[in-house]
Amino acid sequence: MHWMTWLVSLGLIGTTTTTISFDSAALGRMPAGWSPASAVHGAAPEWHVVKDPTAPSPPYVMAPVSADAAGRRTPLAVLDQSDLRDGEISVRFKAVAGKEDRTAGLVWRYRDPNHYYVVCANSLHNNVEVFLVRDGKRIPLLPKGRRGAQYGVEHPVPSNVWGTLKVVFRGPVFSVYLNHRRIILTEDRNYGGPGKVGLWTENDSVTYFDDFQVLKRS
Repeated sequence: MHWMTWLVSLGLIGTTTTTISFDSAALGRMPAGWSPASAVHGAAPEWHVVKDPTAPSPPYVMAPVSADAAGRRTPLAVLDQSDLRDGEISVRFKAVAGKEDRTAGLVWRYRDPNHYYVVCANSLHNNVEVFLVRDGKRIPLLPKGRRGAQYGVEHPVPSNVWGTLKVVFRGPVFSVYLNHRRIILTEDRNYGGPGKVGLWTENDSVTYFDDFQVLKRS
């Protein structure tokens, strides 16, 4: 797979890091090794490699191109060969457009379009939230130290600016980082086994993604 860069992390026994920059993928197509997925209403999800000279590793990025304001859409792009129980994933993202939402998300322990975990950063609402998706329904995960309905964290997520979103997952404990600062610590025991990882957006979001990194612990 020439479009991937494989890096073995020295000094970390049983740890392998994969970085995907999309720069060798075919422009205007879904990159090889990825599959679109969605379990909700509206237009079918479609992802393409597009050009952005401002990308962290120019010139190409991946983006959803099937924006639809119908609501309740959660287009996913799933990395086919991934299978992680414990590890971490991160991505550089830029929220470009969207009237309903401008969201960037990371998915882990993905079983199918109705069952997975997701963390999403929203530039319209300036917040970061973590959900368990079960039977197609999003169930918010409460950050440690929070009570009541305050399941998300307010945090600036500026539009048209590149940022970094990361989640570290080990057993039932999940740590979320935005621009290298941990802002959420939460836990959940519903999906303890391995699953795929990927990217996520919401409704009419147009979000650019670059330098998707997967660290797998064996």
